[in-house]
Amino acid sequence: MFGKKIVTIILSMTLFGCASMVVKQKDIEKKTALALGLQKSDFTISDRADDGLQTNYVVTTKTGKKYNCYVEGSFSFGTGGVVTDAICSEPGKPAKNPLQK
Repeated sequence: MFGKKIVTIILSMTLFGCASMVVKQKDIEKKTALALGLQKSDFTISDRADDGLQTNYVVTTKTGKKYNCYVEGSFSFGTGGVVTDAICSEPGKPAKNPLQK
């Protein structure tokens, strides 16, 4: 019993601490399209950097506009992988709350 708890704790710590295992490219594209109100074909994603639970990346639209964005990912045995909505801001401007217009 004690051994199973140790294995569960170690596995949980490994899965919770790594966005690269949970956040997939398709998740980033979907969440970014929703956040910016664009079609997936209207932008490209570059400079992805996974940092703990957070994935940071740069979005460049077909018109040349750039955004700094991030999503967060986590994993639990009950729900599987979960990725938050994308938060994006133009360089030099604060991020806007997507719930406020």
